[in-house]
Amino acid sequence: MAWTRILLLSYDLADELAVELLGVLRSALRQDIQLQHEIIKSCQTASVEDAALAKLFERSHPDLCFLVLSSHSLEQKTELLNVIRDEASKTPIIAVMEEGDPIQMFELLKIGVLDFITPPLTVLDILPRIWRLMEQTHPSREFTQALKKNIESKPLIGQSSAFLTEINKIPLIAQCDANVLISGETGTGKELCARSIHYFSARAASEFVPVNCGAIPNELVENELFGHERGAFTGASTASFGLIHEADGGTLFLDEIDCLSPPAQVKLLRFLQDKEYRPLGSTKACKVNVRVITATNAELKQAVLAGKIRRDLYYRLNVFPIQLPPLRDRQEDILLLARHFLAKFAAKFNKQVNDFSQEAIRSLMLYDWPGNVRELEHTVERAVILSASPVSLTNISLPEDETIASQESFRKAKSKNVMQFEKRYILGLLLAYQGNVTRAAQAAQKDRRSFCQLIRKHEIDMQQLRAVAK
Repeated sequence: MAWTRILLLSYDLADELAVELLGVLRSALRQDIQLQHEIIKSCQTASVEDAALAKLFERSHPDLCFLVLSSHSLEQKTELLNVIRDEASKTPIIAVMEEGDPIQMFELLKIGVLDFITPPLTVLDILPRIWRLMEQTHPSREFTQALKKNIESKPLIGQSSAFLTEINKIPLIAQCDANVLISGETGTGKELCARSIHYFSARAASEFVPVNCGAIPNELVENELFGHERGAFTGASTASFGLIHEADGGTLFLDEIDCLSPPAQVKLLRFLQDKEYRPLGSTKACKVNVRVITATNAELKQAVLAGKIRRDLYYRLNVFPIQLPPLRDRQEDILLLARHFLAKFAAKFNKQVNDFSQEAIRSLMLYDWPGNVRELEHTVERAVILSASPVSLTNISLPEDETIASQESFRKAKSKNVMQFEKRYILGLLLAYQGNVTRAAQAAQKDRRSFCQLIRKHEIDMQQLRAVAK
Protein backbone atom coordinates (compact mmCIF):
# COMPACT_ATOMS: atom_id res chain seq x y z
CA MET A 1 0.00 0.00 0.00
CA ALA A 2 1.35 3.46 -0.96
CA TRP A 3 1.01 5.69 2.08
CA THR A 4 0.36 9.41 1.79
CA ARG A 5 2.15 11.60 4.33
CA ILE A 6 0.62 14.92 5.38
CA LEU A 7 2.58 17.23 7.68
CA LEU A 8 0.83 19.89 9.78
CA LEU A 9 3.12 22.60 11.21
CA SER A 10 2.12 25.18 13.83
CA TYR A 11 3.85 27.36 16.42
CA ASP A 12 1.69 26.31 19.35
CA LEU A 13 0.31 22.90 20.33
CA ALA A 14 -2.89 24.59 21.60
CA ASP A 15 -3.31 26.83 18.53
CA GLU A 16 -7.09 26.82 17.98
CA LEU A 17 -6.74 26.96 14.20
CA ALA A 18 -4.29 24.03 14.18
CA VAL A 19 -6.56 21.99 16.46
CA GLU A 20 -9.56 22.73 14.22
CA LEU A 21 -7.64 21.75 11.09
CA LEU A 22 -6.36 18.57 12.72
CA GLY A 23 -9.93 17.59 13.63
CA VAL A 24 -11.18 18.20 10.09
CA LEU A 25 -8.35 16.18 8.55
CA ARG A 26 -8.76 13.26 10.96
CA SER A 27 -12.49 13.09 10.30
CA ALA A 28 -12.11 13.17 6.52
CA LEU A 29 -8.97 11.25 5.64
CA ARG A 30 -8.72 7.49 5.27
CA GLN A 31 -6.57 5.08 7.23
CA ASP A 32 -3.85 4.97 4.57
CA ILE A 33 -2.93 8.57 5.39
CA GLN A 34 -0.07 9.35 7.78
CA LEU A 35 -1.01 12.63 9.48
CA GLN A 36 1.83 14.19 11.46
CA HIS A 37 1.46 17.32 13.62
CA GLU A 38 4.70 19.09 14.55
CA ILE A 39 5.31 22.23 16.61
CA ILE A 40 7.78 24.81 15.34
CA LYS A 41 9.95 25.60 18.35
CA SER A 42 11.12 29.19 18.71
CA CYS A 43 14.89 29.48 19.21
CA GLN A 44 17.07 32.35 20.26
CA THR A 45 18.80 32.57 16.91
CA ALA A 46 17.22 32.54 13.48
CA SER A 47 19.88 30.21 12.06
CA VAL A 48 19.17 27.52 14.66
CA GLU A 49 15.42 27.66 14.00
CA ASP A 50 16.02 27.71 10.26
CA ALA A 51 18.15 24.54 10.47
CA ALA A 52 15.61 22.80 12.76
CA LEU A 53 12.76 23.44 10.31
CA ALA A 54 14.79 22.23 7.37
CA LYS A 55 15.70 19.07 9.27
CA LEU A 56 12.04 18.49 10.15
CA PHE A 57 11.06 18.54 6.46
CA GLU A 58 13.96 16.24 5.61
CA ARG A 59 13.00 13.74 8.33
CA SER A 60 9.26 13.73 7.55
CA HIS A 61 9.42 13.53 3.73
CA PRO A 62 5.81 14.83 3.48
CA ASP A 63 3.73 14.57 0.31
CA LEU A 64 1.82 17.67 1.42
CA CYS A 65 2.30 20.27 4.17
CA PHE A 66 -0.25 22.46 5.99
CA LEU A 67 1.47 25.46 7.59
CA VAL A 68 -0.62 27.25 10.25
CA LEU A 69 0.48 30.88 10.47
CA SER A 70 -0.51 34.20 12.01
CA SER A 71 0.26 37.73 10.86
CA HIS A 72 2.53 38.09 13.89
CA SER A 73 4.50 34.93 13.11
CA LEU A 74 5.15 36.12 9.55
CA GLU A 75 6.26 39.56 10.68
CA GLN A 76 8.64 38.19 13.31
CA LYS A 77 9.90 35.02 11.61
CA THR A 78 11.56 36.05 8.37
CA GLU A 79 13.68 32.89 8.56
CA LEU A 80 10.47 30.87 8.18
CA LEU A 81 10.05 32.35 4.69
CA ASN A 82 13.51 31.11 3.78
CA VAL A 83 12.58 27.55 4.74
CA ILE A 84 9.32 27.77 2.81
CA ARG A 85 11.19 29.06 -0.24
CA ASP A 86 13.62 26.14 -0.08
CA GLU A 87 11.02 23.42 0.60
CA ALA A 88 8.24 24.62 -1.72
CA SER A 89 10.08 23.27 -4.76
CA LYS A 90 9.93 19.75 -3.25
CA THR A 91 6.71 19.74 -1.19
CA PRO A 92 3.28 21.27 -1.97
CA ILE A 93 2.54 23.73 0.86
CA ILE A 94 -0.86 25.10 1.91
CA ALA A 95 -0.80 28.07 4.27
CA VAL A 96 -3.59 28.32 6.86
CA MET A 97 -4.23 31.77 8.38
CA GLU A 98 -6.86 33.21 10.71
CA GLU A 99 -6.94 36.53 8.88
CA GLY A 100 -5.99 36.97 5.26
CA ASP A 101 -3.68 39.94 4.80
CA PRO A 102 -3.48 40.32 0.97
CA ILE A 103 0.14 41.56 1.09
CA GLN A 104 1.31 38.68 3.27
CA MET A 105 -0.57 36.14 1.16
CA PHE A 106 0.99 37.59 -1.98
CA GLU A 107 4.45 37.22 -0.41
CA LEU A 108 3.70 33.58 0.43
CA LEU A 109 2.57 32.86 -3.12
CA LYS A 110 5.68 34.54 -4.52
CA ILE A 111 8.02 32.26 -2.55
CA GLY A 112 6.23 29.09 -3.62
CA VAL A 113 3.20 28.43 -1.37
CA LEU A 114 0.65 26.89 -3.72
CA ASP A 115 -2.56 27.68 -1.83
CA PHE A 116 -3.92 29.24 1.36
CA ILE A 117 -7.01 28.69 3.49
CA THR A 118 -8.84 30.91 5.97
CA PRO A 119 -11.61 29.88 8.41
CA PRO A 120 -14.18 28.45 8.49
CA LEU A 121 -12.37 25.16 7.84
CA THR A 122 -14.66 22.56 6.28
CA VAL A 123 -14.06 19.14 4.77
CA LEU A 124 -15.74 20.12 1.50
CA ASP A 125 -13.38 23.07 1.16
CA ILE A 126 -10.14 21.36 2.18
CA LEU A 127 -10.40 18.04 0.30
CA PRO A 128 -10.54 19.62 -3.20
CA ARG A 129 -7.36 21.55 -2.40
CA ILE A 130 -5.60 18.39 -1.25
CA TRP A 131 -6.67 16.55 -4.40
CA ARG A 132 -5.56 19.37 -6.71
CA LEU A 133 -2.07 19.47 -5.22
CA MET A 134 -1.74 15.69 -4.95
CA GLU A 135 -2.81 15.35 -8.57
CA GLN A 136 0.16 17.48 -9.58
CA THR A 137 2.70 15.37 -7.66
CA HIS A 138 1.21 11.85 -7.35
CA PRO A 139 -1.53 11.52 -10.01
CA SER A 140 -1.54 7.71 -10.07
CA ARG A 141 -1.97 7.03 -6.36
CA GLU A 142 -5.12 5.28 -5.17
CA PHE A 143 -5.70 8.07 -2.62
CA THR A 144 -5.49 10.73 -5.33
CA GLN A 145 -7.87 8.85 -7.59
CA ALA A 146 -10.39 8.40 -4.78
CA LEU A 147 -10.30 12.13 -4.06
CA LYS A 148 -10.68 12.84 -7.75
CA LYS A 149 -13.87 10.77 -7.93
CA ASN A 150 -15.22 12.75 -5.02
CA ILE A 151 -14.39 16.13 -6.53
CA GLU A 152 -15.71 15.16 -9.96
CA SER A 153 -19.11 14.39 -8.46
CA LYS A 154 -21.38 17.42 -8.14
CA PRO A 155 -20.30 19.41 -5.08
CA LEU A 156 -22.48 19.76 -2.00
CA ILE A 157 -22.86 23.53 -1.84
CA GLY A 158 -24.38 25.48 1.03
CA GLN A 159 -23.63 27.56 4.10
CA SER A 160 -27.00 27.62 5.87
CA SER A 161 -27.08 26.06 9.33
CA ALA A 162 -29.96 23.72 8.38
CA PHE A 163 -27.87 22.31 5.53
CA LEU A 164 -24.50 22.16 7.31
CA THR A 165 -26.01 20.41 10.34
CA GLU A 166 -26.74 17.40 8.12
CA ILE A 167 -23.81 17.60 5.70
CA ASN A 168 -21.20 17.81 8.46
CA LYS A 169 -22.24 14.31 9.52
CA ILE A 170 -20.90 12.83 6.27
CA PRO A 171 -17.17 12.47 7.13
CA LEU A 172 -18.00 10.77 10.44
CA ILE A 173 -20.67 8.47 8.98
CA ALA A 174 -18.30 7.55 6.14
CA GLN A 175 -15.81 6.02 8.57
CA CYS A 176 -18.16 3.15 9.48
CA ASP A 177 -20.28 0.67 7.50
CA ALA A 178 -23.63 1.19 9.26
CA ASN A 179 -26.75 1.64 7.13
CA VAL A 180 -27.78 5.20 6.28
CA LEU A 181 -31.27 6.49 5.48
CA ILE A 182 -31.34 9.81 3.59
CA SER A 183 -34.68 11.62 3.60
CA GLY A 184 -35.68 14.73 1.73
CA GLU A 185 -37.93 16.12 -0.94
CA THR A 186 -37.31 15.45 -4.63
CA GLY A 187 -34.38 17.50 -5.89
CA THR A 188 -32.65 18.09 -2.55
CA GLY A 189 -29.57 16.02 -3.49
CA LYS A 190 -30.06 12.65 -1.82
CA GLU A 191 -27.98 10.68 -4.33
CA LEU A 192 -25.25 13.34 -4.21
CA CYS A 193 -25.19 12.96 -0.43
CA ALA A 194 -24.93 9.17 -0.76
CA ARG A 195 -22.06 9.50 -3.25
CA SER A 196 -20.23 11.82 -0.87
CA ILE A 197 -20.50 9.25 1.93
CA HIS A 198 -19.09 6.62 -0.43
CA TYR A 199 -16.17 8.75 -1.68
CA PHE A 200 -15.24 9.91 1.82
CA SER A 201 -15.03 6.29 2.97
CA ALA A 202 -12.42 3.55 2.61
CA ARG A 203 -14.67 2.09 -0.12
CA ALA A 204 -13.97 5.02 -2.46
CA ALA A 205 -11.87 2.94 -4.86
CA SER A 206 -14.73 0.43 -5.34
CA GLU A 207 -18.06 0.80 -7.11
CA PHE A 208 -20.97 3.03 -6.14
CA VAL A 209 -24.07 1.33 -7.55
CA PRO A 210 -27.30 3.40 -7.60
CA VAL A 211 -30.64 1.60 -7.90
CA ASN A 212 -34.00 3.33 -8.39
CA CYS A 213 -36.39 0.97 -6.64
CA GLY A 214 -39.39 2.80 -8.09
CA ALA A 215 -38.28 1.98 -11.63
CA ILE A 216 -38.05 -1.81 -11.11
CA PRO A 217 -41.25 -3.86 -11.53
CA ASN A 218 -42.03 -5.83 -8.37
CA GLU A 219 -41.68 -9.20 -10.09
CA LEU A 220 -38.14 -8.31 -11.25
CA VAL A 221 -36.71 -6.88 -8.03
CA GLU A 222 -35.13 -10.13 -6.87
CA ASN A 223 -33.59 -10.79 -10.28
CA GLU A 224 -32.19 -7.23 -10.56
CA LEU A 225 -30.67 -7.26 -7.09
CA PHE A 226 -29.53 -10.87 -6.71
CA GLY A 227 -29.13 -12.10 -10.29
CA HIS A 228 -29.95 -15.59 -11.57
CA GLU A 229 -28.42 -18.87 -12.68
CA ARG A 230 -28.73 -20.27 -16.17
CA GLY A 231 -32.14 -21.92 -16.61
CA ALA A 232 -33.61 -20.30 -13.51
CA PHE A 233 -36.65 -19.26 -15.56
CA THR A 234 -37.86 -19.26 -19.13
CA GLY A 235 -35.47 -17.25 -21.27
CA ALA A 236 -32.59 -17.38 -18.79
CA SER A 237 -30.11 -18.85 -21.30
CA THR A 238 -27.10 -17.49 -19.40
CA ALA A 239 -26.30 -16.70 -15.79
CA SER A 240 -26.43 -13.06 -14.72
CA PHE A 241 -24.86 -11.28 -11.76
CA GLY A 242 -27.14 -8.91 -9.87
CA LEU A 243 -26.52 -5.35 -8.73
CA ILE A 244 -25.49 -6.49 -5.25
CA HIS A 245 -22.65 -8.52 -6.73
CA GLU A 246 -21.65 -5.49 -8.81
CA ALA A 247 -21.42 -3.41 -5.61
CA ASP A 248 -19.22 -5.95 -3.77
CA GLY A 249 -16.54 -4.02 -1.88
CA GLY A 250 -18.35 -0.75 -2.46
CA THR A 251 -21.71 0.89 -1.80
CA LEU A 252 -25.24 -0.06 -2.88
CA PHE A 253 -27.56 2.96 -3.01
CA LEU A 254 -31.28 2.11 -2.98
CA ASP A 255 -33.30 5.20 -3.91
CA GLU A 256 -37.09 5.43 -3.43
CA ILE A 257 -36.92 2.56 -0.95
CA ASP A 258 -40.58 3.16 -0.06
CA CYS A 259 -41.58 1.80 -3.49
CA LEU A 260 -40.53 -1.77 -2.69
CA SER A 261 -43.36 -4.30 -2.49
CA PRO A 262 -43.86 -6.32 0.75
CA PRO A 263 -42.23 -9.47 -0.72
CA ALA A 264 -39.24 -7.44 -1.91
CA GLN A 265 -38.93 -5.87 1.56
CA VAL A 266 -38.72 -9.34 3.12
CA LYS A 267 -35.92 -10.36 0.74
CA LEU A 268 -34.03 -7.12 1.35
CA LEU A 269 -34.36 -7.49 5.12
CA ARG A 270 -32.93 -11.00 4.97
CA PHE A 271 -29.98 -9.73 2.95
CA LEU A 272 -29.34 -6.83 5.36
CA GLN A 273 -29.24 -9.17 8.34
CA ASP A 274 -26.38 -11.39 7.16
CA LYS A 275 -25.14 -9.89 3.84
CA GLU A 276 -25.86 -13.22 2.13
CA TYR A 277 -28.15 -13.93 -0.82
CA ARG A 278 -29.00 -16.66 -3.30
CA PRO A 279 -29.26 -15.88 -7.01
CA LEU A 280 -32.48 -17.17 -8.58
CA GLY A 281 -32.15 -20.87 -9.34
CA SER A 282 -29.04 -21.30 -7.19
CA THR A 283 -28.62 -23.56 -4.17
CA LYS A 284 -25.47 -21.81 -3.04
CA ALA A 285 -25.46 -18.72 -0.82
CA CYS A 286 -23.23 -15.84 -1.91
CA LYS A 287 -21.67 -13.50 0.61
CA VAL A 288 -20.71 -9.91 -0.24
CA ASN A 289 -19.05 -6.98 1.47
CA VAL A 290 -21.43 -4.12 0.69
CA ARG A 291 -22.49 -0.96 2.46
CA VAL A 292 -26.16 -0.11 1.97
CA ILE A 293 -27.43 3.46 1.78
CA THR A 294 -31.13 4.11 1.16
CA ALA A 295 -33.12 7.21 0.35
CA THR A 296 -36.74 8.32 0.24
CA ASN A 297 -38.78 11.43 -0.42
CA ALA A 298 -41.64 10.03 1.67
CA GLU A 299 -42.18 10.18 5.43
CA LEU A 300 -41.20 6.62 6.31
CA LYS A 301 -42.54 6.82 9.86
CA GLN A 302 -45.99 7.47 8.45
CA ALA A 303 -45.51 4.67 5.92
CA VAL A 304 -44.67 2.30 8.79
CA LEU A 305 -47.82 3.32 10.67
CA ALA A 306 -49.85 2.83 7.49
CA GLY A 307 -48.40 -0.67 7.01
CA LYS A 308 -46.61 0.16 3.73
CA ILE A 309 -43.12 -0.34 5.15
CA ARG A 310 -42.15 -3.15 7.51
CA ARG A 311 -41.25 -1.81 10.94
CA ASP A 312 -38.23 -4.12 11.28
CA LEU A 313 -36.93 -3.02 7.88
CA TYR A 314 -37.33 0.65 8.81
CA TYR A 315 -35.25 0.23 11.97
CA ARG A 316 -32.67 -1.81 10.07
CA LEU A 317 -32.27 0.97 7.47
CA ASN A 318 -32.48 3.96 9.80
CA VAL A 319 -29.24 3.45 11.76
CA PHE A 320 -27.86 6.83 10.63
CA PRO A 321 -30.60 9.23 9.49
CA ILE A 322 -29.82 12.28 7.33
CA GLN A 323 -32.65 14.74 6.67
CA LEU A 324 -31.84 17.09 3.77
CA PRO A 325 -33.75 20.38 4.10
CA PRO A 326 -35.77 21.76 1.17
CA LEU A 327 -34.35 24.80 -0.59
CA ARG A 328 -37.09 27.05 0.79
CA ASP A 329 -35.69 26.39 4.28
CA ARG A 330 -32.15 27.38 3.28
CA GLN A 331 -32.68 30.68 1.47
CA GLU A 332 -29.15 31.77 2.30
CA ASP A 333 -27.92 29.14 -0.16
CA ILE A 334 -30.10 30.10 -3.13
CA LEU A 335 -27.78 32.75 -4.54
CA LEU A 336 -24.68 30.68 -3.73
CA LEU A 337 -26.11 27.74 -5.70
CA ALA A 338 -27.42 29.95 -8.51
CA ARG A 339 -23.98 31.49 -9.05
CA HIS A 340 -22.38 28.04 -9.01
CA PHE A 341 -24.77 26.86 -11.74
CA LEU A 342 -24.26 30.12 -13.61
CA ALA A 343 -20.50 29.53 -13.82
CA LYS A 344 -21.04 25.89 -14.76
CA PHE A 345 -23.41 26.56 -17.66
CA ALA A 346 -21.59 29.68 -18.85
CA ALA A 347 -18.51 27.49 -19.36
CA LYS A 348 -20.55 24.66 -20.89
CA PHE A 349 -22.29 26.89 -23.46
CA ASN A 350 -19.33 29.28 -23.92
CA LYS A 351 -21.39 32.30 -22.81
CA GLN A 352 -19.97 35.50 -21.34
CA VAL A 353 -22.41 35.55 -18.43
CA ASN A 354 -20.98 36.37 -15.02
CA ASP A 355 -23.81 37.41 -12.67
CA PHE A 356 -27.50 38.14 -12.14
CA SER A 357 -29.20 41.51 -12.16
CA GLN A 358 -30.64 42.73 -8.84
CA GLU A 359 -34.16 42.12 -10.13
CA ALA A 360 -33.25 38.57 -11.13
CA ILE A 361 -31.70 37.90 -7.70
CA ARG A 362 -34.84 39.16 -5.98
CA SER A 363 -37.00 36.90 -8.17
CA LEU A 364 -34.85 33.86 -7.34
CA MET A 365 -34.98 34.63 -3.63
CA LEU A 366 -38.75 35.12 -3.47
CA TYR A 367 -39.66 31.91 -5.30
CA ASP A 368 -40.62 28.87 -3.19
CA TRP A 369 -38.65 26.26 -5.25
CA PRO A 370 -40.94 23.23 -4.93
CA GLY A 371 -38.46 21.33 -7.14
CA ASN A 372 -35.57 22.35 -4.87
CA VAL A 373 -31.95 22.44 -6.10
CA ARG A 374 -32.73 20.48 -9.27
CA GLU A 375 -35.35 23.05 -10.29
CA LEU A 376 -32.94 25.90 -9.55
CA GLU A 377 -30.26 24.25 -11.70
CA HIS A 378 -32.61 23.89 -14.66
CA THR A 379 -33.87 27.46 -14.24
CA VAL A 380 -30.32 28.85 -14.34
CA GLU A 381 -29.45 26.65 -17.32
CA ARG A 382 -32.36 28.12 -19.30
CA ALA A 383 -31.41 31.63 -18.23
CA VAL A 384 -27.79 31.23 -19.36
CA ILE A 385 -28.86 29.94 -22.77
CA LEU A 386 -31.26 32.85 -23.28
CA SER A 387 -29.28 35.76 -21.90
CA ALA A 388 -26.23 37.95 -22.11
CA SER A 389 -24.43 39.26 -19.03
CA PRO A 390 -25.82 39.83 -16.49
CA VAL A 391 -28.84 37.50 -16.38
CA SER A 392 -31.90 39.74 -16.30
CA LEU A 393 -35.34 39.22 -14.82
CA THR A 394 -36.83 38.52 -18.26
CA ASN A 395 -34.57 35.46 -18.59
CA ILE A 396 -35.72 33.93 -15.28
CA SER A 397 -38.64 31.71 -16.23
CA LEU A 398 -40.53 30.61 -13.12
CA PRO A 399 -43.99 28.98 -12.92
CA GLU A 400 -46.75 30.29 -10.75
CA ASP A 401 -46.62 29.07 -7.16
CA GLU A 402 -48.60 25.88 -6.71
CA THR A 403 -51.47 25.96 -4.25
CA ILE A 404 -50.82 23.36 -1.59
CA ALA A 405 -53.73 22.15 0.50
CA SER A 406 -53.06 22.35 4.22
CA GLN A 407 -54.68 20.64 7.14
CA GLU A 408 -53.44 23.31 9.55
CA SER A 409 -55.73 25.94 10.99
CA PHE A 410 -56.11 29.16 8.99
CA ARG A 411 -54.34 31.20 11.67
CA LYS A 412 -51.38 28.80 11.93
CA ALA A 413 -51.04 28.43 8.16
CA LYS A 414 -51.22 32.19 7.68
CA SER A 415 -48.64 32.86 10.39
CA LYS A 416 -46.23 30.29 8.91
CA ASN A 417 -46.55 31.70 5.39
CA VAL A 418 -46.13 35.28 6.61
CA MET A 419 -42.92 34.29 8.42
CA GLN A 420 -41.61 32.48 5.35
CA PHE A 421 -42.46 35.43 3.11
CA GLU A 422 -40.82 37.94 5.46
CA LYS A 423 -37.56 35.98 5.63
CA ARG A 424 -37.44 35.33 1.87
CA TYR A 425 -38.24 38.98 1.12
CA ILE A 426 -35.60 40.35 3.50
CA LEU A 427 -32.94 37.89 2.35
CA GLY A 428 -33.73 38.70 -1.28
CA LEU A 429 -33.23 42.43 -0.72
CA LEU A 430 -30.07 42.00 1.33
CA LEU A 431 -28.51 39.71 -1.26
CA ALA A 432 -29.57 42.00 -4.10
CA TYR A 433 -27.79 44.93 -2.37
CA GLN A 434 -24.73 42.89 -1.28
CA GLY A 435 -25.60 43.11 2.42
CA ASN A 436 -26.08 46.90 2.45
CA VAL A 437 -28.79 47.26 5.13
CA THR A 438 -29.50 50.93 4.41
CA ARG A 439 -30.16 50.39 0.70
CA ALA A 440 -32.22 47.26 1.38
CA ALA A 441 -34.35 49.17 3.92
CA GLN A 442 -34.90 51.98 1.42
CA ALA A 443 -36.00 49.48 -1.24
CA ALA A 444 -38.46 47.97 1.26
CA GLN A 445 -39.68 51.49 2.12
CA LYS A 446 -38.98 50.92 5.81
CA ASP A 447 -36.78 52.85 8.20
CA ARG A 448 -33.42 51.26 8.96
CA ARG A 449 -34.23 50.53 12.61
CA SER A 450 -37.40 48.58 11.79
CA PHE A 451 -35.58 46.71 9.04
CA CYS A 452 -32.80 45.72 11.48
CA GLN A 453 -35.43 44.42 13.89
CA LEU A 454 -36.74 42.14 11.14
CA ILE A 455 -33.20 40.90 10.47
CA ARG A 456 -32.82 39.98 14.14
CA LYS A 457 -36.30 38.47 14.28
CA HIS A 458 -35.46 36.01 11.51
CA GLU A 459 -31.93 35.35 12.86
CA ILE A 460 -30.23 36.31 9.62
CA ASP A 461 -26.43 36.04 9.86
CA MET A 462 -25.25 39.25 8.18
CA GLN A 463 -21.58 38.25 8.18
CA GLN A 464 -22.34 35.01 6.40
CA LEU A 465 -24.77 36.73 4.03
CA ARG A 466 -22.23 39.37 2.98
CA ALA A 467 -19.67 36.63 2.28
CA VAL A 468 -22.17 34.86 0.01
CA ALA A 469 -23.29 38.07 -1.73
CA LYS A 470 -19.77 39.15 -2.76
